[in-house]
Amino acid sequence: MSTSPKPVKKVPIHLQSAQNRVYIKNGEIVNHDKSFKADVYIEDGIIKFVGPSSEITIPGGVRTIDASGLMIIPGGIDPHTHLQLPFGGAVAVDDFYHGTRAAVAGGTTMIIDFVLPNKHESMIEAYDKWRSWADPKVCCDYGLHVGITWWSKSVSEEIGILCKELGVNSFKTFMAYKGLYQLNDSDLLDVFERIRHLNGVAMVHAENGDIIAKNTQRLLAEGINGPEGHELSRPEEVEAEAVHRACVLAHQAACPLYVVHVMSKSAGIELARARHRYRGRYIMGETLAAALGTDATCCQHLGFDHEAAHVLSPPLRPDKTTPEFLMKLLANDDLQLTGSDNCTFNKEHKALGKGDFTKIPNGVNGVEDRMSLVWEKGVHAGLLDPCRFVAVTSTNAAKIFNIYPQKGRIAVGSDADIVIWNPNATRTISKDTHHHACDFNIFEGMTVHGVCEFVLVRGRICAEQGNVRVAEGFGRFIPTPVRPPFVYDIIEGKVQSPPEDQHEEKLNGNVAKRFAELDIQIPVQEPISAMLAGNLAMPAEGSLCSTPSVRGRVDGKRDMQESSFSISEELDRSGVRACIKVKNPPGGKSSGFW
Repeated sequence: MSTSPKPVKKVPIHLQSAQNRVYIKNGEIVNHDKSFKADVYIEDGIIKFVGPSSEITIPGGVRTIDASGLMIIPGGIDPHTHLQLPFGGAVAVDDFYHGTRAAVAGGTTMIIDFVLPNKHESMIEAYDKWRSWADPKVCCDYGLHVGITWWSKSVSEEIGILCKELGVNSFKTFMAYKGLYQLNDSDLLDVFERIRHLNGVAMVHAENGDIIAKNTQRLLAEGINGPEGHELSRPEEVEAEAVHRACVLAHQAACPLYVVHVMSKSAGIELARARHRYRGRYIMGETLAAALGTDATCCQHLGFDHEAAHVLSPPLRPDKTTPEFLMKLLANDDLQLTGSDNCTFNKEHKALGKGDFTKIPNGVNGVEDRMSLVWEKGVHAGLLDPCRFVAVTSTNAAKIFNIYPQKGRIAVGSDADIVIWNPNATRTISKDTHHHACDFNIFEGMTVHGVCEFVLVRGRICAEQGNVRVAEGFGRFIPTPVRPPFVYDIIEGKVQSPPEDQHEEKLNGNVAKRFAELDIQIPVQEPISAMLAGNLAMPAEGSLCSTPSVRGRVDGKRDMQESSFSISEELDRSGVRACIKVKNPPGGKSSGFW
């Protein structure tokens, strides 16, 4: 039986006054389904009143906040973080204090982190270890997913204990990291069937680990060992194939599947097709702040340190249209959530991969900037409305992990996790001003609209007009009960999935035409073996990549040390073209697990 330590509460005086009673007036409440003018009264961490000022008498000793011209939105829920994660000889520098402090600064009031047991380690022991790290440090509430890194009868039994006794309803599987965490299709089916039996939610890191392993061997054998080898080893179709296969396996097991960190157009299309094929049942998808806010071209030609700082898996893509494409999938409900995959390492940690890109610790920042980035690239750009913004940054996560309406909504009885949001204010992102413990920010210099004026964590004002005042250990572990109605009611027929004609209408009318139009935007990619064999046309011009060359040019072979490669292919006779231009791609594959 698990015996996790109790949180250490260190609540400063400025957070202890007036029974934490707060009155917010004159603001516009924005939930996922509607927005309206109303006041909000909070007491003891709970929303007690939502309505017009004429219907409430405010007691004395209450902090009043005038939200005129501002929005009152549910605090963000980041469903994907890796705080304090060990990696070889390094540990992610954003621990559960610094990571949740950064989250609160950016308007996120709950995170869901991943417990990742070592192969053959007890899942219960790993869960207890993560609780012992998190409980004394978290500044906001948190939940936990648990990784399934190997499969056996004991693992199956422990999944049951985690679901029934320890407040975990979601379990992450891996189709990548061959020889380490990768499960084969037979094991994946067994896992999905077990999770379905327990009314849980399966999660998957979808990349074809067998192809990645082969490509990695080939690249290293050719002397391509810099960060550019990372993206080359795992191109878009390697992600897309795994997304398609995972969705089919989950459907065969009738198990709900949450695809984490969708990073490419091709993978997004496969997920959208699966959702259409199964009429909105079973399949859910998440993309990342990194994928929405930047791309691989932003880190090319700037040396090892800069490129390695952008390494994550799946990688950032060199197609500059990817961020807008993924945002449109969010707008269409082809993707449902945004996470950060926050897992930060400093320069000296990334340097572990010099000379071998597979040893670069995977991970970037994002937990602080996620909300503003989604607002900037979504709402300010005209692709999302404010209600959809709330859905993809907060409410959908609360529903999928069965903590709604406790979280993810401004309503009487909900936790007072509230952000007073200024949609017109701007801020410039920088490593010099962020609240992370890391020395790099992948969004450096970006100016974004959407700024938190106030952030309330269970009714306590923890950020106010740029001043962050959090309490270490104030956060609580939030259990995620099994059988989330949002997921299971439609699977079990308690809520009818829309008729085919209505579903097509929701997906913008002619679905076949829509997917065909999207496919035109997906570049055709050649396998890495063809590139290394010298079977691709030489580009007219090239650029240096970061792997140093100690070899001369060999006729008939593509020399990655001298220049990048470019492929252009005519798709049809109307002149529509799809191009890949990979110039010094970023990254470095590692046995990090996110």
